[in-house]
Order: sequence, then structure tokens, then C-alpha cells
Amino acid sequence: MEKLAATLPKAELHLHIEGTFEPELIFSIAERNKIKVPFASVEALKAAYEFQDLQSFLDLYYAGMNVLKTEQDFHDLAAAYFEKAHVQNVVHAEIFFDPQAHTARGIPFDVVIEGLSKAAEESKQKYGITSKLIMCFLRDQSAQSAMETLDSALKYGDRIVAVGLDSAEVGNPPSKFKDVFDKARANGWLTVAHAGEEGPPEYVWEAIKLLKVSRIDHGIRSLEDPELTRHIVEEQMPLTVCPLSNVRLKVFSHLKQHNLKRMLELGVRATINSDDPAYFGGYVGDNFQAAQSALDLNQDELERLARNSFHASFLSDGERNTYLSMVDDAVKHWQNLRKHDLCQHE
Repeated sequence: MEKLAATLPKAELHLHIEGTFEPELIFSIAERNKIKVPFASVEALKAAYEFQDLQSFLDLYYAGMNVLKTEQDFHDLAAAYFEKAHVQNVVHAEIFFDPQAHTARGIPFDVVIEGLSKAAEESKQKYGITSKLIMCFLRDQSAQSAMETLDSALKYGDRIVAVGLDSAEVGNPPSKFKDVFDKARANGWLTVAHAGEEGPPEYVWEAIKLLKVSRIDHGIRSLEDPELTRHIVEEQMPLTVCPLSNVRLKVFSHLKQHNLKRMLELGVRATINSDDPAYFGGYVGDNFQAAQSALDLNQDELERLARNSFHASFLSDGERNTYLSMVDDAVKHWQNLRKHDLCQHE
């Protein structure tokens, strides 16, 4: 099963590009931009990746991205992610980026989006990976700041497929951003939101009812509310689950305790993603394999997770069907290999 988990084609739908910033690249770009990193070495920085909760991670996360200054920096950051994603059989990625974290440092919006867009186009040519950008608002900043960011992004409407909501969840409910999301939808963008990671199920309800999201990012606490769970199953509202992230941020103390398998048993359209892989110990393929091992996921469950990732995506029907056919082919190939191995052992 571990081999199937590794080889299945996947769409990644919950990936913060700033969260793919590996320590080696942080030091490399810092040197290029003549910026001092507050750690003596790559090893010292890695040693700091012991988080107690979401906020302790965010403090380091924002500190790391301070070295990003130029269009080339953002290009290199995204290019490094696509290279790793390709190795882990990601064929489509819908990527979050946090413009407020950069514009607040004096980095123009266009520098960020131009660098990311060029890397995305190159990855399509080089690896065949399709991708879309999702602009996130930092929920621990004001709704006014989010609205100003939205206004500055409108001219890039053709490059951004949706808006999202991330950063410190507790105390920053989705309702705070209702007007911003209303305007985003009026301008043709889809909506997603982080909800129900550390925040309560009520935040998931708000994201669905007030922000009118197409999917919930994380959503693991949704199962605490039976009515919410029924609604999610009936509407097939996707949840973009990030198993290794949930453990590293102490939402679950061990992966064996994760409720992903229970979601699948209930009929939830759950997907597996990596969130901030440079900080949480694994990219999406690693998350698939770790979840399979810890939760004893079977062939049907792994196949369903791969299929869910494409059903939950913002792909066109034609693109989606192409990728679903790739899942069929991968499963058949794996089954043939298993038959061959069994024959060899008889």
C-alpha cells in the first residue's frame, strides 16, 4: 500500500508557497540579498522547528520569509516547490500566497505575483504540472487591510482563481471578512477558508454560510458537530486535510489519532495535502505515505483520496477527467505489479 500511496497522481490543494521555504534556500537567498538570518546555520534553523501550536509556527514562518525581496526570489521559491512536487507525483497544484506578509515589508504586489507566475508557467513546460494561485488574507490583520489587498489584486484577476483566509485562527472568525469575500465573489473569484483547525466548528459554519466557500481548508474539528458533519457529507464540501501539519502543531499528539480515516468512513470528501512542508516534515507524497502507514489506509481509501483531490479542485471538467484517468492507470499498474510479485513468490 505504501507504494500505491507514493505513486498515485495527486492534486495538492492546501499548500502555502511561503511554507515550502527550505532552510538551505533561506540561507542562499539571504546571502544573495545581503540579509542576516538570525540563526548561525541551516542546522540551527532546522532545530528551531519544534512548535507548540499554530502561533509558535507562524512566528518563525514570517521571520523566514523576510529574506524574500525580488521577483527572482519568489520565482526560485516556487520553482523549488514544483521540483519537489513533481518527484512526489503532484500533477496539479492550487497554491496559496500571502501578499500582505510581503507588501507590509515594502515588497510590491506585482513583484510577488510575477515571480510566482513565471515559475508556474515554467513548471508546466518542464514537468507538465498545472497550477492555480489562491490569494490569502491574513486573518489576524484588519478587514480593511484585506480589502486594500483585494483592490490591489483586481488587475491580476486572470492569474488568481480564488481568495482564501489563513494565519492565526482563534479569535479571528470568518465573519470578520464577510464584506471582503462578498467583493471577491462579485469580481468572479471563488472562495476558500482555513477553518476548524484550532478554531471551533462554528468557524466552519461561518465559512460556509457567510463566505460561501467552495471548500474548507483543514476542517478537522468539523466532526465535533454532527449536524455540520452531515451537511459537509450531503453537500460534498471538500476538506483539505494536512496530516503531518496537524501533528507538528499539536492538534493531534500522534498521527494514529488523526480523524482522516473516520472522515472517509463517514463519506466526507477529504483530501491530503502538505500545508507548510518545509516546516512540518514532508511534502504531499510524504503525507500520503505517513497517513497510510499510521491509519492503515487500504487501496479503496487511497484511491478515493487521490480522486477527491481532483474532484475538489478548480480544474475544468475536461482537465479533471484527464487526471482521473491517470489515477485509473496508476491503480491498474500497481495491481499488475502486485500480481507479478505474487506469481514470483509462488
